[in-house]
Amino acid sequence: MLQRLRANPASTHLGLMLALTFSTGIIDAVGYLGLDRVFTGNMTGNVVILGMGLVGGTGLPVVGPAIALAAFMAGAAAGGRALRGIKDAWTDRHTVLFAAVAAVILACAAPLVLLDEPAKPVELAVTAGMGLAMGCQAATARHVAVKDVTTVVVTSTITGLASDSVLGKGGGQPWARRAGAVLLIMLGALVGAALLRVHIGWGLALSAVVTIAVVLVGHYAHPSRGPRMPYDGALSQ
Repeated sequence: MLQRLRANPASTHLGLMLALTFSTGIIDAVGYLGLDRVFTGNMTGNVVILGMGLVGGTGLPVVGPAIALAAFMAGAAAGGRALRGIKDAWTDRHTVLFAAVAAVILACAAPLVLLDEPAKPVELAVTAGMGLAMGCQAATARHVAVKDVTTVVVTSTITGLASDSVLGKGGGQPWARRAGAVLLIMLGALVGAALLRVHIGWGLALSAVVTIAVVLVGHYAHPSRGPRMPYDGALSQ
């Protein structure tokens, strides 16, 4: 299995980023439905909620979206800084960054699982942690550079899917990956919403498990970790 994954890293990275897209759908469902209508992955929706909330009288939150936005930007900056000067699509730094994302998600799940009714400061701390994790994930995924799959938003993907279709300019397109990204983030949101009926912490726990799986596959499927050819002195003669 690993040999097949190492033989085609582009397809492997596509699959891994699609898995993270599914994970983001879960996290945004948890944030919006379980943490007072806050997106921690989709910053476009978060900024729109923040803008409407600032008008007042709408019943929309302001503090939560503002915290999520600031934390997301901090996480993205940290991810970009850590990958400065890196050319390869997956290195040990990518592994560490995605592992950190999983660790932060687990840390955010812990108080939601342990506390029956988390206080507002705890919810805001979880919002900040999730925003930080998603920002770091987005920056790291951006460096992996799988076209049309950012893992945190699908607006541009939907635009490309429609624009390049037979009803648009035509000419062929990578419809499978684009449609896959849209469907997976929707499926993630569906799963996240369903898990909320059981407990708010289970969605984050599943998201962390998915991210850990991505870390392990991405790390060990890298071509550099495949079997090395034995040295033959005759080759140098």
